[in-house]
Amino acid sequence: MPSNVHEIRPKPSDTEKITINLGFVDLGQVDLMVQEGFYSNRTDFIRTAIRNQLERHADVVKQSTARKSLDLGLRHYSREDLEAARRAGEMLHINVLGLATIAQDVTPELARATIASVSVLGALHASPAVKSALADRTR
Repeated sequence: MPSNVHEIRPKPSDTEKITINLGFVDLGQVDLMVQEGFYSNRTDFIRTAIRNQLERHADVVKQSTARKSLDLGLRHYSREDLEAARRAGEMLHINVLGLATIAQDVTPELARATIASVSVLGALHASPAVKSALADRTR
């Protein structure tokens, strides 16, 4: 990036790191598939396996998403969104399958005043102070 250009807001990662435990034989088989050139690395194998399983169960995921009234994908809550909810006297129920973000300029007080519940299947990105303020409302 040129020295006269400054990033205003860091770009959030579009992935979340997870840790899994595998038995030695399973791990060895993954390594063999990588060694034989079927996959570029362990992550590629695991990501492909997960996507295949999600595709296999896509109908169940779709039905459950609709039944639970989940927003699917990325959902961002700005300070302006929360201030508008407060002016309208509304409390938000955040239900997301994917990534929910609460803007970094949202104060813990504003979050508590406007967010009644948080249920995220995936990841929630918010400041530590906001996460702490909403801890009793998070499922």
